[in-house]
Amino acid sequence: MNKSILLLISLVFFIVSCDKKTSENKDFTTLFEKSNGTETPEYEEVIAFYKELSETYDEISLFTFGETDSGKPLHLVVYNKEGIYNISEIKNATKNRILINNGIHPGESDGIDASMMLLRDLVQKDSLQKKYQNSLICVIPVYNIGGALNRNSHTRANQNGPLEYGFRGNARNYDLNRDFIKQDTKNAATFAKIFHTVNPDVFIDNHVSNGADYQYAITHLFTQHNKLGGNLGKFLQNEMRPKLEASLEAKNINITPYVNVWGTTPEAGFSQFFDSPRYSTGYTTLFNTLGLMVETHMLKPYKIRVEQTYELLFSAFDFAEENSKTIKELRAKASQEILAQKNYPIQFKVDRENYSTLNFKGYEGQEIASKVTNGKRLFYDRSKPFEKKVKYYDEFVASKEIAIPKAYIVQQGWHAVIERLTLNNIAFTRFKKDTTIAVTVNHIKDFESRKSPYEGHYLHYNTTVLPSTANITFKKGDIYIDVHQNGVRYLLETLEAEATDSFFNWNFFDTILQQKEGYSDYVFEDFAEKYLLENPVLQKQFNDKLATDKTFANAPRMQLNFIYKNSPHYEKAHLRLPIFKIY
Repeated sequence: MNKSILLLISLVFFIVSCDKKTSENKDFTTLFEKSNGTETPEYEEVIAFYKELSETYDEISLFTFGETDSGKPLHLVVYNKEGIYNISEIKNATKNRILINNGIHPGESDGIDASMMLLRDLVQKDSLQKKYQNSLICVIPVYNIGGALNRNSHTRANQNGPLEYGFRGNARNYDLNRDFIKQDTKNAATFAKIFHTVNPDVFIDNHVSNGADYQYAITHLFTQHNKLGGNLGKFLQNEMRPKLEASLEAKNINITPYVNVWGTTPEAGFSQFFDSPRYSTGYTTLFNTLGLMVETHMLKPYKIRVEQTYELLFSAFDFAEENSKTIKELRAKASQEILAQKNYPIQFKVDRENYSTLNFKGYEGQEIASKVTNGKRLFYDRSKPFEKKVKYYDEFVASKEIAIPKAYIVQQGWHAVIERLTLNNIAFTRFKKDTTIAVTVNHIKDFESRKSPYEGHYLHYNTTVLPSTANITFKKGDIYIDVHQNGVRYLLETLEAEATDSFFNWNFFDTILQQKEGYSDYVFEDFAEKYLLENPVLQKQFNDKLATDKTFANAPRMQLNFIYKNSPHYEKAHLRLPIFKIY
């Protein structure tokens, strides 16, 4: 053999052996492990860990996206057996895609530590690399950076470890798990960029629970399957949930659905948590992603909680890997399934007639005298564990539906709405000239509002609309949105005012609720008299209302206002939503 070739081969083996030696010499033991499961690292330590991991192993890549309210970017750690070198490779990958979100509430740090160990073990164990060779595993190390930097040992008053942790509110004191649809924060806007880049088949958000006491160290909160709907919803309920539970049971880990109980004990039964689009899994569902929140139990030791989160993540990976083809096929057909229906449900309620039964492992609870106050307190007696049949209401039925339109038109001045449509990959066109079209117009008929602020808003609810048809002239630049696209569910959930987390209910259109023009009684009286004489149909309506409505009959101002609102002087913009529908 040629000496130069031998020299080259020797050099290659030398470099490879040096790389392996370097990897072997680097210590990727986490703070969680070094502290015997009592501590979690600070934000900068987490990022430094992943930076070094990505520099040491080609299978790990570390990317930055956008900004957060803290002024720092979001990071995305990507595992791929063949490596990922730029963001476009993530978008174009055909593998099974999983996105894990950690630290949305930084005091709930279980997923942060579990993911660090998980990604390290993936690159250090050949058996795991072989097992997940068809998986693209993406992790947001810490989503709420501002909260993570606001570190303390006291704000999680009910939680058993770690020793120090971050704060629930972000840099602007938003609860980020209420911000996914309204996207008030830079965090949520950047999350949308990451989410649509990864386009995950499965999304997992790691949390720690509050509420009742029970024997389980970990619970699951799958996105509500009736809301997800179609074959994808059936698959989640009939395949994904039971197989994940069985996988953990095989690992001797007991798991139950999230115990949605507050101030009482679970024995009377409880309903599934309904994750509307303000929540992470409710948002990801809008784009036909299978969503799962992990909820470990606040009172269990931190070490156990993290270890069980670690195992649940691997069980989820196993399921996604084994069912990748099926999941991708179901996702690809999900939007067309929706569009094939005439109607779409925008509000749900618990079905109290249908329920499943859990063999629930809890503790006896009772009301005892408080040693602090002069009242009673709830006490769970851990010396009295039980296993009982408990009703679990996990079926929801639609309480309101809308007819699916062919298209929406949104007037161009509503920049905040259009920005969010763009951010969420909603395709639309703009009118190239002023155009008159026959459309359905919705006026707000009634609504209620919260009396106290909620995440920076006075949220509306119980909204109803009054539809009508009219010829409207739209301006050049107004946007036309065909609903026949992958984001159809997002459009229906945000643009329909009566939907739970609609843009209207989140106050995006509150300026239409205030009347901008008015009248002086003494001036308008003369016009009103003449207008009734010239409009006998309105005169009859006025007289009928006087005869049948006592309140109206005793309120001259209300009578004059009735005529005003039925006259050409009343402004068209009042209570009229700037969203129009074509059927």
